[in-house]
Amino acid sequence: MNGPFSLLSAQQTNKQIPISIVGDSLLSIHFCPQQHAEYAFTHKIFVKIQSNVLFLDFFSLDCLGSKVFAPIKSDISGNITKIRGVYDKDPVKYATLQQIVEAEKEAYGAEWPKVGATLALMWLKRGLRFIQILLQSLADGEKDENNPNLIRVNITKAYDQALKKYHGWLVQKIFKAALLAAPYKSEFIKALSKGQVVTEADCMASVRQFLVNYTATVDAIYEMYTAMNAELDYTV
Repeated sequence: MNGPFSLLSAQQTNKQIPISIVGDSLLSIHFCPQQHAEYAFTHKIFVKIQSNVLFLDFFSLDCLGSKVFAPIKSDISGNITKIRGVYDKDPVKYATLQQIVEAEKEAYGAEWPKVGATLALMWLKRGLRFIQILLQSLADGEKDENNPNLIRVNITKAYDQALKKYHGWLVQKIFKAALLAAPYKSEFIKALSKGQVVTEADCMASVRQFLVNYTATVDAIYEMYTAMNAELDYTV
């Protein structure tokens, strides 16, 4: 894929996932086809898997405008800020997420991994997984047959698989209450397309294309945490 960035999939690179970046280019996360898309996500995430660097510009999540997404948006934004704060201290030393996590493991000793950018990334990857599962569910055509223009079923699936096990009773109740404010599918697709008129089929085709590399990216972060024994399963 060409444009403001070049990204190779895990399948092409044995999960090493290199990406080349020009300046502060944005990752393509504007799902509906345009000749020169402007993208809904801005901000930076960077991962190193083995000898290669994956640099992912990601966040503003403008398309997730509903109240149901507010806590997830806030959590993602806060965790990116924490990671970026570490990166900005020494961009050469902390050029990738793996370098950050490895440095913190050495620096914090017994406190690690429940500290610093390592902890922020642990929660960030869960938010990214939520988005991945939500989009995959929509792209797969999963829906409530009685209410096909609602996406509660898709949001619930994403929450149950990515976040629920890490949330205590109160947080789960808050999510269930917020779910009542979930947007209609038509509204969500319009937000993904930044208000431009596109068909659902075209939008979902773009989502599927995007998910190939996005899923590989999220998987790579999870695999890094497993390999480094950095995963924690406490609830909040």
